[in-house]
Amino acid sequence: MVESKTPKSERTRAAILKAAQELFAELGYERTTVRDVAARASIDPAMVMRYFGSKDELFARATAFDLKLPDLTKAKPSQLGKTLIAHFLELWEGALSTGGLTILLRASASNEDAAAKMRAIFGGQVMPMLAKVTTTAELPMRAGLVSSHLLGLALCRYVLKVPPVVQMERNQIIRSVGPSLQRYIAGKL
Repeated sequence: MVESKTPKSERTRAAILKAAQELFAELGYERTTVRDVAARASIDPAMVMRYFGSKDELFARATAFDLKLPDLTKAKPSQLGKTLIAHFLELWEGALSTGGLTILLRASASNEDAAAKMRAIFGGQVMPMLAKVTTTAELPMRAGLVSSHLLGLALCRYVLKVPPVVQMERNQIIRSVGPSLQRYIAGKL
């Protein structure tokens, strides 16, 4: 028998997180139970509690998220919006996707803790990114508009699955949404 290089405890923790991410994405926070997570991970429910302590802590860990935002100072000034929407599409559905943002977005509609976490992620990461390329006086408003557009698109495409939005190709979204984000970031409001 070949020993795995990853200790069993790390494999168990990873299996629990993966199961939790899948279930939170499918069912939302309220309808996902610790028993469901344990069953999906093929372990005893007591193990979920041993590793994470509570459903709330499991949710917090399953939705921990770094947006890995691009440095907009390195983008062409006329391409800020397109650069940003392309990056977010990678986060939602591309190589950078873990499903965490979809989980959090779905849960934030009915759970104040999830909504607070979403606000903290966007407020703590989007504002500092935009601060490098926009005027300070309008920064909060610009960050709010950028966030509302990105989250609205994500809600329609990944949670509500509005058919015309789901059917749009990636380049079509970039061409359509990029100019709006560009205006929010650097245009006249």
